[in-house]
Amino acid sequence: MNTIYILWLRQVKRWLRSRTRIIGSLAQPILYLIAFSYGFGPVFQKAGEGNYLQFLAPGIIAMSVLFSALFSGIDIIWDKQFGFLKETLVAPVSRINIMIGRTLGGATTAIFQGVLVLAISFMVGFRIASITALLGALLFIFLIAIFFTALGTAIASLLDDMQGFQMIMNFMVMPLFFLSGALFPSGSFPKTINILSRGDALTYGVDGLRGCLTGLYQFGFAKDFIVLSLLTVIIVSIGSHLFSKIKI
Repeated sequence: MNTIYILWLRQVKRWLRSRTRIIGSLAQPILYLIAFSYGFGPVFQKAGEGNYLQFLAPGIIAMSVLFSALFSGIDIIWDKQFGFLKETLVAPVSRINIMIGRTLGGATTAIFQGVLVLAISFMVGFRIASITALLGALLFIFLIAIFFTALGTAIASLLDDMQGFQMIMNFMVMPLFFLSGALFPSGSFPKTINILSRGDALTYGVDGLRGCLTGLYQFGFAKDFIVLSLLTVIIVSIGSHLFSKIKI
């Protein structure tokens, strides 16, 4: 447990010290919130779908968590290149504990990111269904953060250079985001795209988050929670296995 806490604290401190990284990671969500809500809002409303900002904000919150969580895996590549990971792995502690500590650290920073974007959403006019809804929203933010941090860790465990990691992330991030229904109702997707959307873990995270904050569900709280929880357990197990196979 001491190892998990130390690695968790190291990840959080690294994020807090990087002010440029924090500010830069907020730029895209703010741009999406303002540009999309004011740009597509009138069209969305004329189509009879209501206030677009109410639909959009949960998706942008999930996006900020997704980006921060996935790209936390780059810290593993960095530590590989500069030798810190080797020093950690030769220590007389379980690699599973090391992976859990790093995953929790990356997930914590992603959660901070999501909460910051949620606060910014309030400033631009987003309103939640109830205060108690925040508890359910935080649960889905946590699950999204754990899932994609573990996914980023699993991918980083197989790679040795940052360029390769960034190429894979850039290839994955936008399809995951657009298929999730974060920007558009996934029910309006063509049949083939809808099938792909159902296979995207972020779809259930976005739907659960949107449902908790606004009361608008596509699948329902129980299905979103169960599916995302199961997928999270699976990807954490895969990530733990791949991390334990890293050669030093």
